[in-house]
Amino acid sequence: MFWLAGHRRKMTDRAISPPFSPHRPASGRGRGARSNVSGRYEKESRETVDDGWHDTPPDRPKTIVQMEPARRIITYNDSPYVGFDRSINPYRGCEHGCIYCFARPSHAYMGLSPGIDFESRLFAKPEAATLLKKELSSKRYQIRPIAIGTNTDPYQPTERRLLIMREVLKVLSSYNHPVSILTKSDLILRDLDILGPMAKKGLVRAMLSITTQDARLARTMEPRCPRPDKRFAALEGLAQAGIPTGVMHGPLIPGLSDHELEALMEKARDKGATFAAYTLIRLPIEVADLFQEWLKAYTPHRYDRVIGHIKSMNGGRLYDVNWSRGDGPKNPVALLVAQRFAAAYRRLGFQNFPPLRTDLFCPPKPPRAQADLFA
Repeated sequence: MFWLAGHRRKMTDRAISPPFSPHRPASGRGRGARSNVSGRYEKESRETVDDGWHDTPPDRPKTIVQMEPARRIITYNDSPYVGFDRSINPYRGCEHGCIYCFARPSHAYMGLSPGIDFESRLFAKPEAATLLKKELSSKRYQIRPIAIGTNTDPYQPTERRLLIMREVLKVLSSYNHPVSILTKSDLILRDLDILGPMAKKGLVRAMLSITTQDARLARTMEPRCPRPDKRFAALEGLAQAGIPTGVMHGPLIPGLSDHELEALMEKARDKGATFAAYTLIRLPIEVADLFQEWLKAYTPHRYDRVIGHIKSMNGGRLYDVNWSRGDGPKNPVALLVAQRFAAAYRRLGFQNFPPLRTDLFCPPKPPRAQADLFA
């Protein structure tokens, strides 16, 4: 049960649950988060308390998708830590439910929890394609590649029904606008009819994010993502369709999944990947508590080791972006991962990220003034 505490009371989570078993789903079955901690902007905080009764299993949280009337669809950034300056996110929240997702704290801005709410209370932007066409037609728009999949997955399960990502791709293809796509889903193969012609013009590259080949670990860590083998199959399908395809190994979790780095890269190369990248796990704001909660339930015997590595990579904290990402890796663990990745990259013959063309862009004509209708 839940107790509501007063405003600004420090939130604690003291749920007592049985040890994790792959045959007995944790609370919030089929979800990555094990709790629904209050967002940092809420006036009331939730505290989970064990009442001693375990005869009634918790209800499975249902996915709710709400339409969001967005005013703009292209988001710009000037961060020195990412390799793009603009992106599109057709959705807020992500049903894939990856427990490590750095985007979880963004749900607090919606008055919702970065926990189970993030993966079950979704926001879709049905006017994304219309907004995109309008923004591309602006005289002030300056062409540069757009990144999609940088905050939440554009090919999460609800995309099968809503088709928002597909409509966005149609607009980009119509005006020869370059795009890079990052996803954990084999649903991307649905759009080969759009991506194939774009690839022939040098307008698209795609990356499949594959964190582990351990199906049991993936099932608990990324519960509603396609299985790792399906992601490798998607990578192969993209490559066979002539689309420049790479693999993203992220996040690597030292002490839990980092030992798979070389094997993942080798299999991706064999499936047709020509470039690769990796990221180390990041635990901003609420993600830190959610990940620790999951780690204690999934593999308590590795908890101290994993958290110790994460803190050492962040200057003694669970997350410090300036320490962990500024000026390259400083910690011995992060340096070793970087050296291993570079050595495997050379040995396996991976290439640089293929460039995307911008010279073919043909912007849509701005809407005509009403008087023109009578010309």
